Amino acid sequence: MATADQFISWFRQSSPYIHSHRGKTFVLMIPGDGVANPNFSNIIHDIALLNSLGVRLVLVHGMRPQIDVELRVRGVEPVFHGNVRVTTDAALPSVISAAGQLRIAIEAELSMGLANSPMHGARIRVSNGNFVVAKPIGIHDGVDFCHTGEIRRVDIDTIQRQLDVGDIVLLSPLGYSPSGEVFNLLMEELATTVATKLKAEKIIALGKGKGLLDAEGSLVRELTTQHRVDEVKDSNQSLLKACLAACNAGVRRGHLISYQEDGALLQELFTRDGAGTLINQGDYDQVRSATIEDIGGILELIRPLEEDGTLVRRSRELLETELDRFTLIERDGMITACAALYPFEGQPIAEVACVVVHPEYRKGQRGELLLSHLEKQASVQGIEKLLVLTTRTAHWFKEKGFEAASLDDLPEQKQSSYNYQRSSHVFIKKIS
Repeated sequence: MATADQFISWFRQSSPYIHSHRGKTFVLMIPGDGVANPNFSNIIHDIALLNSLGVRLVLVHGMRPQIDVELRVRGVEPVFHGNVRVTTDAALPSVISAAGQLRIAIEAELSMGLANSPMHGARIRVSNGNFVVAKPIGIHDGVDFCHTGEIRRVDIDTIQRQLDVGDIVLLSPLGYSPSGEVFNLLMEELATTVATKLKAEKIIALGKGKGLLDAEGSLVRELTTQHRVDEVKDSNQSLLKACLAACNAGVRRGHLISYQEDGALLQELFTRDGAGTLINQGDYDQVRSATIEDIGGILELIRPLEEDGTLVRRSRELLETELDRFTLIERDGMITACAALYPFEGQPIAEVACVVVHPEYRKGQRGELLLSHLEKQASVQGIEKLLVLTTRTAHWFKEKGFEAASLDDLPEQKQSSYNYQRSSHVFIKKIS
């Protein structure tokens, strides 16, 4: 029964994302070693699910290990300069062969409709073609990169038309010149360019690791486009750099997840905390004033604390009249924290009340963020002191600079309404 309850809860929580993602364009990039990984078939199933939910998908694949295999078969030595392959005349046939084999293999995976499999009845159409016009990189540091190229133009209009009819667009890292030459491109550059030109909602990179790791080896859940990629020493650095470049160019969000972890793509897209690293143009948690549409979310957040006696009950009607006092933290449409500020008319003091953080988000210092925001609000209004009445969180407020006070220190209006049955502790903090 617990499993069924968990599924129902997850499905309900995922419904806002299902609605939000429908009709949006996502660009996925997966390196060649990801395509070769045993989990790739599961990724294909998840891609099929996204397609069935109305997500417009462009899949850009890499092929470095596959090219290396082809070179060994032909007895050609691989050449790199600055981690970029030098595609010589001798290497070009291996590049073309690897691209063709990978494209056909991916198309075959997306075409499966086997009974009793996640792909049953999917009927996915895949589009590909000479969408990318390229030119040679040329000579850098005295090295001629030969048939390694860079992008001149992408036929975005044609790609858009294929997405409009529900096709998945599959792009190999190859470009073509007007004179019929073939150029080997960087997967990351191709994905970033396409995501930017399409004005994609997301660029999603599937790398070897779970995401970006910090110096202690812990997963970095979120970072903004101001992050310095040159400070990163991580196997996913090139993928992270591509996501940052796309987000800086207008793509709303980037995601860095593992191609080895089954279900990572779905977890990243349909849960609030995801499975890897989120790259965002600004802070993922939005601090803002409450609006009338937030009443249901606030009531849901504070109800458990009202029921256990931590908070005084507020009716919906009372909350509506006090709504302009509330500041919220929102995360992907969910209110994860709230607090209210009640100034006393004609006096340089205000009450901080209804400070609540959702149980699943109490490790992210959201309470501190809200309190700091309220202090700034109060300072702008000429308020010199903040007071709080609390029965169970005295220690937390002490840590934030509040000092114990007596009932006599309260404004007369608050003294007259003090609830002696609750016997709340009084704390006051001076602010600059």
